[in-house]
Amino acid sequence: MFITHSKGTFVVNSLVLAQTFTATTDPVGGSVFLSALCGLLPLVAFFVLLSGFKVQAWKAGIGAVVVALLVAVFAFKMPVQHALNAGLLGGVYGLVPIVWIIVMAIWLYQVTVRSGRFDDLRKVFNVVGGGDVRIQAVLIAFCFGGLMEALAGFGAPVAITATMLMALGIRPLKAAVAVLVANTAPVAFGAVGTPITTAGNLLGTADPVDSANQIGAIIGHQSPVLALFVPTLLVFILDGKKGLKDCWVVTAVIGVVFAVLQFLSSNFFSYELTDVVASLGALAVVILLLRFYKPKNRDAARARVLDPNSAAAHESSDTQEKLNGVDTWMALLPYVLVVAVFGVAKLWKLGVDVPAWLASTDVKIEWPGLHDSVVTATGDPVSSTTYSLPWLSSPGSLIFITVVLVVIVFSIFNGKGRYKIGPVGAIKELGSTVVNMKFAGLTIVLVLALAYIMNLSGQTVAIGTWLAGAGGFFAFLSPILGWIGTAVTGSDTSANALFTNLQATAAHNLNVDPHLFAAANTSGGVVGKLISPQNLALAATTVGMEGKESVILKKVIGWSAAMLLVLCCIVFVEAQFAHV
Repeated sequence: MFITHSKGTFVVNSLVLAQTFTATTDPVGGSVFLSALCGLLPLVAFFVLLSGFKVQAWKAGIGAVVVALLVAVFAFKMPVQHALNAGLLGGVYGLVPIVWIIVMAIWLYQVTVRSGRFDDLRKVFNVVGGGDVRIQAVLIAFCFGGLMEALAGFGAPVAITATMLMALGIRPLKAAVAVLVANTAPVAFGAVGTPITTAGNLLGTADPVDSANQIGAIIGHQSPVLALFVPTLLVFILDGKKGLKDCWVVTAVIGVVFAVLQFLSSNFFSYELTDVVASLGALAVVILLLRFYKPKNRDAARARVLDPNSAAAHESSDTQEKLNGVDTWMALLPYVLVVAVFGVAKLWKLGVDVPAWLASTDVKIEWPGLHDSVVTATGDPVSSTTYSLPWLSSPGSLIFITVVLVVIVFSIFNGKGRYKIGPVGAIKELGSTVVNMKFAGLTIVLVLALAYIMNLSGQTVAIGTWLAGAGGFFAFLSPILGWIGTAVTGSDTSANALFTNLQATAAHNLNVDPHLFAAANTSGGVVGKLISPQNLALAATTVGMEGKESVILKKVIGWSAAMLLVLCCIVFVEAQFAHV
């Protein structure tokens, strides 16, 4: 065996021709239905262990991976070495970039805590949210989270906004559920529209750019329906019916502005910038509104919403008077830098095309033992067997750059006392973060191993093919494919990579515009993120609930199912008018 390198791609050449494997959709008795049922077993095992037996997520992950391996080998006839290697590839992908992103996001939070600036940030939120902790939480989880989803995606919004809600003093379970629910409506347009761009490229049309624009426009009719209600739902999660009665005017304005701007941007401006426009627009309008309108019962709500052990629980809603201009800007600096760094990395094309340059630094590795061995029906290597190492372009690396900048600024300008933090203190915080993340990181590695085993062996596609055989009713089921794909992989982009071609084939068979089903796949993935094991582990770790992912799952699975039902109904109605 020897290794060569060509045009940024590492290729492992073997002197011995490896055994090849091509996934099929009906390996169990020649039946797609039976094969799909077998393919569902790993997911059932994971959620039963997690929710039914209440085992820790990493233990549930081990159980699910074992089941996936058995199904891959004995039901889907995948060679043992390929199945094990697929799990290894998935685990490496889970480690970098996914765990890398999370560790960096939590490290950023820990640096601001150690410096004392997070205490000041809570006071800034008081000012922005009109002193109402419920509105502050919605602005952070939904508006700021939407902005982070637009620029970063891949788990960074959940990690960052969860730490910010914890800084407000929100009860941990409420914070975890809130950020997961908030990270729904913006997801389709996340990471500068990457899920849509992926779907456009895979749809098989003559003009992928035009296809992506059409898909984005259709999603602009679907996703805003969720956006209308998510801010109000967040207040209900945080403060129940009393919160709804007090805050519905403000949350309704947030939802309407966000939804309208999502529709307008995706249809008439740019699907890549949709979440940027919607998030900033909603934030600006609500800040203006709060100058003239204040929700009632702010102080009473604090007792219901805040963790009684948090520092914020012992402060009044008027602590903004204690902040000066310098403290305000220094408290906001880490998150201003986050937006600036991601904005340059994802959007800057004047003079130097920064996104293209960063993408060119990715190291692509044709995975040994898989790339030339797991092939399509035409004999081509399956694309996911090429591992991409985004050592510089990853959101985790961009957050790392942000932390370095923050530490430099804090070291120079923060002075002495509680605001003083230097490189040594920052490195200690990084070490603590890595240690504290060990089980959550293991969970994510196992979940991605599970996803790759299911995908490369054909289990996921068998499930999708079975659903696609529902005839005209498939229009109703179409979003469910995206929901399943994102639940398994934790990524709407990955769900589109899995199922866009299948959605297009089903659309052609039903004489329906394929752009509609591609959009439905993307929109369904939006609500699949709510129950993704990867996101559950991320949220649990961030709020200090390691090992209690099952508790969070029970709180969010109902909302995920309800949103999915709404999307299914929308797509079914749209399909009646989308015949070609």
